[in-house]
Amino acid sequence: MTPLSRRYSQFFIPTLKEVPAEAEIISHQLMLRAGMIRKLAAGIYNYLPFGLMALKKVEGIVRQEMDRAGAIEVLLPEVQPGDLWMESGRWDYYGPELLRFRDRHNRESCLGPTHEEVVTDLVRREIHSYKQLPIILYQIQTKFRDEIRPRFGVMRAREFTMKDAYSFDIDEEGANRSYELMYTAYGAIFRRCGLKFRAVEADTGAIGGSFSHEFMVLADTGEDDIVSCQNCPYASNLEKAEVRGDDSKATEAEKELQVVDTPGIKTVDEVTRFLSVGPEKLVKTLIYQTEDGPIAALVRGDHELNETKLKNVLKVQELAMADPETVFEVTGAPMGFAGAIGLKVRKVADFSINQMSNMVMGANEEDKHILNVNEGRDFQVDGYADLRLITPSDPCPRCSGELRFGKGIEVGHIFKLGTKYSKALKATFLDKNGREAPIVMGCYGIGIGRVVAAAIEQSHDENGIIFPISISPFEVTILPLELHEARVRNVAEDLYQHLSDLGVAVFLDDRDERPGFKLKDADLLGIPVRITVSIRTLESNSIEIKLRSRPDLRLAPVDMAPKAIREVVQGLYDSLK
Repeated sequence: MTPLSRRYSQFFIPTLKEVPAEAEIISHQLMLRAGMIRKLAAGIYNYLPFGLMALKKVEGIVRQEMDRAGAIEVLLPEVQPGDLWMESGRWDYYGPELLRFRDRHNRESCLGPTHEEVVTDLVRREIHSYKQLPIILYQIQTKFRDEIRPRFGVMRAREFTMKDAYSFDIDEEGANRSYELMYTAYGAIFRRCGLKFRAVEADTGAIGGSFSHEFMVLADTGEDDIVSCQNCPYASNLEKAEVRGDDSKATEAEKELQVVDTPGIKTVDEVTRFLSVGPEKLVKTLIYQTEDGPIAALVRGDHELNETKLKNVLKVQELAMADPETVFEVTGAPMGFAGAIGLKVRKVADFSINQMSNMVMGANEEDKHILNVNEGRDFQVDGYADLRLITPSDPCPRCSGELRFGKGIEVGHIFKLGTKYSKALKATFLDKNGREAPIVMGCYGIGIGRVVAAAIEQSHDENGIIFPISISPFEVTILPLELHEARVRNVAEDLYQHLSDLGVAVFLDDRDERPGFKLKDADLLGIPVRITVSIRTLESNSIEIKLRSRPDLRLAPVDMAPKAIREVVQGLYDSLK
């Protein structure tokens, strides 16, 4: 018998009948009910045996595909010296999610949320020549990010298991090859995990770098909004999705400025109703505070500002809506009446403003707005950029095709880092001509626990989990329904032994419980293949085979059962290729 198989009576799997009050989403509910996890503290979970087995199955797939892509496994410390983060410039930039502490020698350290600094330090000490490159190093290790609001179980936890890989190349061309290797490997990983997913363009965030893709599991319960073209391969998350710019200028004849009273009227809906104009004629002048001082961002009334795009355009690290005092200091008016005319701060505008004429905007005076405002005549901006969220009415930025909006769960993220870390940490090599050059890097992450949770979000029903066979803790569950009957016990035991010897991971429910109780638990746990042995099936010298993912079932003769079951298991694996 292989160590893959277990008996329920000798296993630790505390299932729950009721939905725990703390569980917000289906994966959290089912992972608690199926005895996979238990909460220790906010965002920190114990993985119980059933959950840990699923985690290890994902890790196994990840290792195989990383190794196949030529990556080499290492294990880096979870505790990281603060000096390294100060050297890279991220000690202050990363924010409160970085859990900092001092050791007994008063040295500043942190719990690693990611390992760019540590792995770059390793490479700068050991790699000095182009002959040692390229190389990709990866690890599967615990990370800690002190989320302000951990939620959704292991989906957004503070402590979690992550596969992070880092590529090191001599130039951009090599870095692109490494990026493509990882892109391909990620596709293979998520297909083998039985996930329906899409790779989407994404913002690089606190990791930095020039370009990135998120791998999104498609699920209605996903946290992230994703946009994809129905005509071409373009896909992006909402915060990164590009809006096609238009350089054309407005052609409507300019009208004379007109100041109108708008007592107590501040919002877009209020102003447009009061003035009987459409929101596309209104300009929102939004005041933000940055480390460089306050700025004004202009977007059309029917559009939403994208703060990620604005932050990238301004090239700032800190961006927050200005408080009422700052708004009054900048505009001379309370919030709700800001306009671009006369502002002394930097002004950036969305491309759509360039096509507007005779606009409506705040008058920078309480209870007043201005009609017929025109850029160039009445105010100037310091630059135009794509600053807004994309909408369903926008065309694809690549081919002008129709866009589809959906929900996704991020399970992987890959980045082109360039020389961001190698320059900061002086990770250099000597090229063929003996010249020193910075190593070109990439980094690649997968949330292991997130993969398990996302699979459950994507594949479940009202009765419980429906595991893809590749990441299910067990492949087959055997339910002997009448344990007091010797033949039922003997057939179940023989099947358990034969299948285990064939290398099938079997879970034998040998509890002396009611049939209905066992069947409900089997549905809850979601093991892909259920084998039922009962007096009824044995009347025809058969056992019952049922897939968790399908309502139909079939009978197989007892003497042919191991072969038939193994073929069913293999068929499920084949379907993932």
